[in-house]
Formats: sequence, structure tokens, C-alpha cells
Amino acid sequence: MAAPQPERRGWSPAFVLLTAATFAVGLMVGLGLFTFVYAKGASYLSTDPQACINCHVMNEQYDGWINGVHADVATCSDCHMPHDNVVHKYWVKGENGFMHALKFTTGWYPENIVARPVSLAITNEACLYCHAELTNDIRHPGTPDDGEVFDCVRCHSGVGHG
Repeated sequence: MAAPQPERRGWSPAFVLLTAATFAVGLMVGLGLFTFVYAKGASYLSTDPQACINCHVMNEQYDGWINGVHADVATCSDCHMPHDNVVHKYWVKGENGFMHALKFTTGWYPENIVARPVSLAITNEACLYCHAELTNDIRHPGTPDDGEVFDCVRCHSGVGHG
């Protein structure tokens, strides 16, 4: 008489689910790390203007900046990031980075890149951070009662890039 064979058990559904979930998470983390390294993600945490041309879409803007009046005194971050606090700065940097990555990856950006209204407001505040005293009379040309205020970017939209 043959010895009884032990009952063979299959993998439990919980084990299969846990293994699949671990694999999926590992795959996402691995792809995320690969993409971060390949896209030079760490460079975006700096203020180095070279980071702005990692994807080649901003070459024209970079060339305009490097040959413009601000190249010796301001970086991209000085004009395109808020100056009020570090949390706001990195929030905007992260949001802009996400939007830039999304648009570049999908190709959903216009040939003539246009700043979003929130970016124009931040850029205008950056102008005033350095030039507020110089521009006060220009920005408030009317009477104190009319309340009209001109933004710097209304007339000087290309100053940093050309």
C-alpha cells in the first residue's frame, strides 16, 4: 500500500492579491524613479536655468533670457516663482513642473508658449519685488480715486526673454 500523499494546497487568494499588489507598487515606484533620473528631476529643485531647457521646449525662452537684460541679475526662479515664502515657492514649482511635464509628455502645448494667468500674476509680483519703487508712479497713472493699476507684464511681457 502506497504512503498517503499530503494534500496539495494552492496559493491562497490573499497571497496572490498581495503579490500582485506588491509587484504593481514596485513597478510604479521603479518607473517613477527611472523617469525622475532620466528627466533630470533633481535639477528642477535647484535655481539653475539649465533645468528649464531639459526638455528642449524652452530653448527659445532660455536663449532670450541669456541674451537679455536680466541674465546677470536674475534666474528663471527669480521671475517665475513667488517670493513670499518657501512653501508657496515649492508649491508653485511643483504645480508648474507637473503641468510642464504633462504638456511636454503629451505634446499638448502650443507652438507659441503662453503663460497661465496665475503665472503672469506671480511674474508681475516678482517684477515688483525688485522694481516696486521705480514703477509706482507708472503703475498708478490715474488719480487715487480711479483705482486703475497697470501690471508690469501688460507692457513688458517679453523683458525676461528677449
